[in-house]
Amino acid sequence: MKNKQNFEKYSELFIEENHKVNLVSKNDEKFLWEKHICDSLSLGKFFDKYKVPETLLDIGTGGGFPSVPIAMEYPQIKITAIDSIGKKIRAVQNLKEKLNLNNLTLICDRVENISAEFDVVTSRAVASLDKICSYALPKTKNNGYFVAFKSQKAQEEITSAQKILKKYSAKIIDIIKYNLTTKEQIERNLIVIQKCN
Repeated sequence: MKNKQNFEKYSELFIEENHKVNLVSKNDEKFLWEKHICDSLSLGKFFDKYKVPETLLDIGTGGGFPSVPIAMEYPQIKITAIDSIGKKIRAVQNLKEKLNLNNLTLICDRVENISAEFDVVTSRAVASLDKICSYALPKTKNNGYFVAFKSQKAQEEITSAQKILKKYSAKIIDIIKYNLTTKEQIERNLIVIQKCN
């Protein structure tokens, strides 16, 4: 994390927005740092292993995870965050303006309605792997990556996703495991899928 002070400011602003619009549950607010910000920044483990992309799409960004923490930590990435719920996009737009995140573009729409393709596509807590692959892979460039944030139940979802992976000439090339810094040490996975030519 490059600038902890900026993230402290972000946490305060996020909680203000959360009181107006329910972006995360009141209970989760207490674990904003561990469960949402640090979890989002774990995408850096993928960047370290592969590379920092030029463009990134975050599908179903909700309260701005992982898009806002990633935009703060990696100002060189052009990030597009999409969600179909207007009040959430407006709340994240407020955060973007207050944090001067010029590398973040917000879209209120369904992902099927955008035509661009991206170097990396991400999705966190949106849908089962087979379902989210059907949205993400059409928006992933050839030789690009879709990185799905998943719990320790990832293996079951991987089995169900084989058909859709085949359809888009994509394959799982890595599973990056990490733990959330909570008392329970919750195990999480970044499922790295590459779309091949």
